Amino acid sequence: MTSFHVLLVEDELETACMVRFYLERAEFAVTVAADGPAGEDAFRPEQFHLIILDIMLPGFDGLELCRRIRRHSTVPILMLTARAEDTDKAVGLAIGADDYLTKPFSPTELIARVKALLRRAYQFNEPSRPAILGGPRLQLDTARHQVSLDGCALELTTTEFDLLQVLMGNPGWVFTRGHLLQKVRGYDDEAGEDTVTAHISNLRRKLGSAGGSLIRSIRGMGYAYQEEA
Repeated sequence: MTSFHVLLVEDELETACMVRFYLERAEFAVTVAADGPAGEDAFRPEQFHLIILDIMLPGFDGLELCRRIRRHSTVPILMLTARAEDTDKAVGLAIGADDYLTKPFSPTELIARVKALLRRAYQFNEPSRPAILGGPRLQLDTARHQVSLDGCALELTTTEFDLLQVLMGNPGWVFTRGHLLQKVRGYDDEAGEDTVTAHISNLRRKLGSAGGSLIRSIRGMGYAYQEEA
């Protein structure tokens, strides 16, 4: 894990020191920024593999920083929030965050979430058999970690890509939100099932007019990918 570089944007000194300590103990390189502007100045798409981003920051908040980063990069973003309010989580997911943790959290869970995001985002480093999923309009390349619609590349977050890969890899199958969460993150968590809904909504928006027909909602059950005619 020594090749992975994490940008931590956190203004609470005690939390920043604790998170940095456990990340470095897990053999990650860590750069710390204490406010929104400093985090934006520090971020370079080619330098960092993951961002841990607190919502409540001086200068401008973590939500605004997430928006700015998403204009240039699909780097995995794990958001931290001191409040358990669903609004914060929904907004963070809607603007492109991949996962979130509510303070206080255990260092063990933090490191597990970080490693899971990195495995998913950089799975191209692992041996894999090239495969193209989809039809003439929507195509997902599992080897290159790319998605295109009508020949145009789509910018998806790590979680959006993983959800789409599960659905497209099993056309016609109906997945519950819990099942999708298990497939994508490796664990089931009722509190996290709402994040699946938010990510599916983002996916449909990025797919435009094709989103509703390709990713179907099955009332009372979940979601399914509809193969192109």
